[in-house]
Amino acid sequence: MPHVITQNCCNDAGCVDACPVDCIHPRPDEPGYLSAEMLYIDPDKCIDCGACIPMCPVDAIRTEADLEPKFLRYKDLNAFYASESPAPAPRAAIPLTIRTSSRALRVAIVGAGPAGLFAAEHLLTQPGMRVEVDVYDRLPTPWGLIRAGVAPDHQQTKAAAEVFRWTTRRPGFRYQLGVEVGRDITHPELSNAYHAVIYAVGASVDRHLGIPGEDLPGSHSATDFVAWYNGHPDHADQEFDLSGTRAVIIGNGNVALDVARILVSDPATLAPTDIADHALEALRHSNIREVLVVGRRGPAEAAYTTPELLGLANVPGVEIRIQPDEVREASGLKVDVLREVVRQQQSGPRQIILRYLHSPVEILGVNHVEGVRVVRNELQAVDGGVRAVPIDEFETVATGLVLRSIGYRGTALPDVPFDESRGVIPNVNGRVAPGVYATGWIKRGPSGVIGTNKQCARETAEALLEDAVANRLPTPPKNLWHIDRLLDERAPRRLDVRGWNAIDRSEREAGRLAGRPRRKFTNIEELIRTAMSAPR
Repeated sequence: MPHVITQNCCNDAGCVDACPVDCIHPRPDEPGYLSAEMLYIDPDKCIDCGACIPMCPVDAIRTEADLEPKFLRYKDLNAFYASESPAPAPRAAIPLTIRTSSRALRVAIVGAGPAGLFAAEHLLTQPGMRVEVDVYDRLPTPWGLIRAGVAPDHQQTKAAAEVFRWTTRRPGFRYQLGVEVGRDITHPELSNAYHAVIYAVGASVDRHLGIPGEDLPGSHSATDFVAWYNGHPDHADQEFDLSGTRAVIIGNGNVALDVARILVSDPATLAPTDIADHALEALRHSNIREVLVVGRRGPAEAAYTTPELLGLANVPGVEIRIQPDEVREASGLKVDVLREVVRQQQSGPRQIILRYLHSPVEILGVNHVEGVRVVRNELQAVDGGVRAVPIDEFETVATGLVLRSIGYRGTALPDVPFDESRGVIPNVNGRVAPGVYATGWIKRGPSGVIGTNKQCARETAEALLEDAVANRLPTPPKNLWHIDRLLDERAPRRLDVRGWNAIDRSEREAGRLAGRPRRKFTNIEELIRTAMSAPR
């Protein structure tokens, strides 16, 4: 019986290599991989061997017979992709390359999220080559957006971080957590002690609307809201006005749907997750009963993925609504799924209303947000795509909470090249300058999901290794003892693997006592005290 990939898919692609009949697509070497919403199994080629199942870090693969009702639609989605996609090219043979070196290759990776840790894993598992990797992060905790960005009701997606435990146990790996590059240590100082520096710092700044009223109290970035409910230490003390009955989210990507879902979910369903305690308490007293998710284009062009849309259908007590005239002319798979989700909904005490073909022109209010004025758009064909063009129809939506979710961009680091227009570090296949590399969102922009970073990191790591073998890397005049001495002076409370493991154990134990996967510490001082209490 064929297997089916379901909603939790993180595009890790470990299942691709495990499949003996090449029935899982798109492969990382296929053009559509980086833009794919998820991976798919061709039901006509699957031989039901089960080799892919243990390779999936997020438990996303099922047999058809084991599909829960909420996942039944994925059987059709897998088959649809197989029937609509062009025939894949034969998988190219991967030549075995043995690299030898008489010296240890020292690499600093700045950023302890998936992109950085995937790069570390690839570097540390090279045959015939000694590699030492130090992973830096300004926070005392690793895992980046897996910890601080994935919604708490997506616990299986968060399980993708478990693969990094193996990386931290490999010889040559060190964490340098609680160290901010550009403040505690500079890029030139890293370059003086490491053969190469990889930047994997992500894209942490949200884009702005650029409209009047955007800075009023009650108008926030969805990025801040996500960090708040996930317990990010920089946002734990932030406050959001949940006293009104309606919230408006500008933008309709996956983050927008996550935020909408969290705002109207029954707090009892969030209590068994790793949501931050302060957020859970605030949501228990929230009056929000309706969330408008506003997108400037139509449902066929919506930025959210089909799996995220299907996920809305499974939120207890939440009704999904649309405006029929905004979807009437649209067509395509994503539109068909939208209509199914709406058609199958039962009425509920809370609503998510998906609005299309509208853009905000002003956030209204005097001392606080009181509403949003939006303009209706029509779609015009441009260069093979469509563009949203405003027409002379306006609407005012009353609300006390506006969250913008229109994308992210990276920020510049001192002494590192940066492209201000794109918000990335300029690079060619990960190469920035001799001995300097980039991976993840700071390399390619904010696109893809967790597993997409694996192939991205591999490309960067391979470029670095090629340069090492060809002796194209600068020889650092200093050694790691020099770096450790500088950090002892400037960041004496930095944490290593032992410190993070102490935090991890303590959070999990606190969670176990409360019937939750973990209870996060959201204060820097508390995190460091917990780490320092671990026996050496």
